[in-house]
Amino acid sequence: MNTHPEQQARGHVTAAKGFKAAGISCGIKGGGVRDLALLVCERSASAAGTFTTNRFCAAPVLLSRDRLRSGRARAIVVNSGCANAATGESGIRDSEQITRDVAGELSIDSSEVLAASTGRIGPRLPVDKIRKALPDLVGALSTNGGRDAALAILTTDTRPKEAITRVRIGGCEVTIGGMAKGAGMIHPKMATMLAFITTDAAITPECLRIVLRESVERSFNCITIDGDRSTNDSVFALASGLAANPLIERADSGEGVIFSRALGEITAQLAEQIVRDGEGASKFIEITVRGAKDAHEARRLGFAVANSSLFKTAMYGREPNWGRILSALGAADVEFAIDDIELTLQGECVFSHGAPRDVEESKLKPLLEGKEVRVEIVLRRGNASEKILTCDLTPQYVELNKT
Repeated sequence: MNTHPEQQARGHVTAAKGFKAAGISCGIKGGGVRDLALLVCERSASAAGTFTTNRFCAAPVLLSRDRLRSGRARAIVVNSGCANAATGESGIRDSEQITRDVAGELSIDSSEVLAASTGRIGPRLPVDKIRKALPDLVGALSTNGGRDAALAILTTDTRPKEAITRVRIGGCEVTIGGMAKGAGMIHPKMATMLAFITTDAAITPECLRIVLRESVERSFNCITIDGDRSTNDSVFALASGLAANPLIERADSGEGVIFSRALGEITAQLAEQIVRDGEGASKFIEITVRGAKDAHEARRLGFAVANSSLFKTAMYGREPNWGRILSALGAADVEFAIDDIELTLQGECVFSHGAPRDVEESKLKPLLEGKEVRVEIVLRRGNASEKILTCDLTPQYVELNKT
């Protein structure tokens, strides 16, 4: 990652040429907490997005998904504190109204304004509060406003999530930056998370759509905090084209591969930051599955462990009960020979060839005292491997979600 102090101050999502952002309080949360953000490109940008597969997808998801069919966008307005989900036709009208007002303030077409929301499911969007705050929000737009925007999109997060990288494509420096939010209701396809990625790369909307989808599949779709899939998940990517690199039209071209790798670096960083800030989490857990028949099988096994409440609570209690891992694997509806499983916990092989290894619990327990846990599961079925990121399950998680 290429990060400098001045970039940290201005916010990574505005580091690419052509982008401004702002984040202010409009009163949704109360107490003067930032809860309204705006991200704007100075020109019509190539645009792409991926969204939740939850059947109760929120109004801003429906609106943005439809508008992104054009492959172009100029702005994204984001509120926290209210999901605008399960709000029916009224919720759609509310999102449309806000985007029309944003378009009016920016003197652009409303079809190029996207929307995202996060917060409690059910309540109507406080449209009057948001509309009243829009002149101040637009007035606050700045290339230094990325951090304010990153703070305004948070809910139960304890800190903003930001990432940046730079690569050379066709002799030109290309910047990719991003911000995200998410701490609970995190599970693939996708989760209670929002992510906004900006770049000054010159790339077609079609190519951007392909590389974003592939990048999300390898990153945001490989994390879980609690196994709950949300109604509002959205990942947006905007490309201003101001880096003046040769236009990227194919994902499999040399330039496309360079860009795709850089984008993958950004989404991977943001995904890991989300897991490390999981609600109430005290441990970051990495589960690697190797030797599976295919990627689908590897993920199925990895998520079976990552979403096991018994495993996650054991990790919180620093209890090396690796039998819970085997139990989760055995219940994953994957055909495998027990003798072919090898299980390693914190670098210690605890099970192989169908039987426990001679490792005393007194040796394993101290290995779980730290803040990171590594689990490795090796099969002898193929060459596929996947890495799933999760965290432990703590009393603090229950406390945060009991109401």
